[in-house]
Amino acid sequence: MPGVSRIYVRLPNWVGDVCMSLPALDLLAASGAGLVLCARPWARDMLAGLPPHDFVPMRGRVWEDRRAVRSHFLGLERRARHGARGLLMPDSLSSAAVFRLAGLRSAGYRDDARGLLLRWPLAKPAAAVHAVQSWYGLARAALRRWGLDDGPEQPPGRLSLPLTDAHRQAAERLLADSGLRAGAFVLIAPTATGLHRGRVKVWPHFDALTRALQARGHAVAMCPPPAEAEAARHNAPTARLLPALSLGAYAALAARAGLVVCNDSGVSHIAAAAGARQITLFGVTRQGRTGPWTPDAVCLGRENAWPDPPTVEQRALALLDAANG
Repeated sequence: MPGVSRIYVRLPNWVGDVCMSLPALDLLAASGAGLVLCARPWARDMLAGLPPHDFVPMRGRVWEDRRAVRSHFLGLERRARHGARGLLMPDSLSSAAVFRLAGLRSAGYRDDARGLLLRWPLAKPAAAVHAVQSWYGLARAALRRWGLDDGPEQPPGRLSLPLTDAHRQAAERLLADSGLRAGAFVLIAPTATGLHRGRVKVWPHFDALTRALQARGHAVAMCPPPAEAEAARHNAPTARLLPALSLGAYAALAARAGLVVCNDSGVSHIAAAAGARQITLFGVTRQGRTGPWTPDAVCLGRENAWPDPPTVEQRALALLDAANG
């Protein structure tokens, strides 16, 4: 098999899932092949601090995405094109079709008819594993098939999202403009996109928690994307609403918070990747599959059972006291 010159990685479509793919990306980068990240446009900023790579935006439309990948692929020198490989993290038929139609030979998890579009169809883990382990295992299996070093058997125990100076500076400007001090505010995320098996993924007591923390003298702020600002105001009307940031700058903001309190959502994984102190709340999802990949997160609740407000308040105050003590 010729040397692998480039690895085109089709990343997942959700913020938290992209965060959980970071150990797999680190493993692929360590192979020495150049990385071409194919992902939704918002991921460009979030991943800007990773080692040098190319970025191809994916819009979720097969023919448009095929043209974008094909254009980048044809821009390579002939030898590099011959050594290019694709790795598909989503399980969708459409993602496999995009790479196949673009001329890329790809690896991915086998799933029904999708296997016919893959050059290297790979079996999914036999046992249920965390999403981090699933994508890391996929990367290892692909590297082995391509004759490259597949690295350690297990991913590291925490995520790591490299931030840029621009990310950090944007967070610092926001704090200065808002009169907040690093380490002296609680960042809440009282929204979560979409449903999980038809159920809302948002803990219903963010307003009560906000008022309880404010009564103890803690500043409480939130920084949702524009599309979620109205829902955030409804769920926590007394929390300070900060202007929206890019995802990379939001990660830098989370790292500067005294505490992040969030649902099992993208914010939980951004906080984990940024090394923030956090409480993640569960009520409809399963921690063992999508919980924050860090030993430092406090996880409250469980599938089908949200934690009660006093429990969350007590743990939040204990963490804030420990941080200030």
